[in-house]
Amino acid sequence: MQLMTERLLLRELEEDDWPAVLAYQSDPQYLRYYAWEERTEEDVREFVRMLAGLKREEPRAKFQLAVTLRADGRLIGNCGVRKRSPEAREADIGYELDPRHWGRGYATEAARAVVRFGFEELGVHRIWAHCIADNAGSARVLEKLGMRREAHLRENEYFKGRWWDTLLYAILEDEWRVQQSATTAMPRSA
Repeated sequence: MQLMTERLLLRELEEDDWPAVLAYQSDPQYLRYYAWEERTEEDVREFVRMLAGLKREEPRAKFQLAVTLRADGRLIGNCGVRKRSPEAREADIGYELDPRHWGRGYATEAARAVVRFGFEELGVHRIWAHCIADNAGSARVLEKLGMRREAHLRENEYFKGRWWDTLLYAILEDEWRVQQSATTAMPRSA
């Protein structure tokens, strides 16, 4: 399976993608909002193996795709949409990106593609996501997708010696469709 955007190709993860994933998951900026203190080769090999194995599920409910640059095929992260079961009408999205590529709109572009896939191809009614409240960049991505903040959960995750707040965001299919209609109705500038 592949999803293409203006600058990105989202494709199935392969087990030999692990070195690129290890490179960005070892970055201290990446690790800041995760419980992990470090990532080992074996950790990342198992992580990528698990995500690559999703394509063999039948029927499939989870799609976690490699985010690659169309210009050169370089893997810069992963992004996906996941249902609890193939019959579920609700899904969550998640994404991670190499910190060297933050601030360029890639996370929003990739997440927008998986949200579209969730509504148009998987037929879900609601898509949600959560992020650590201190992770303003991730919250901005979710807001750019048109998601509404539904909850601010206070000190509900504990890692790295402290309690963290999380934010819950969601968008309904009809809200997304209205958003799409508004985007296509907007005049383009020359």
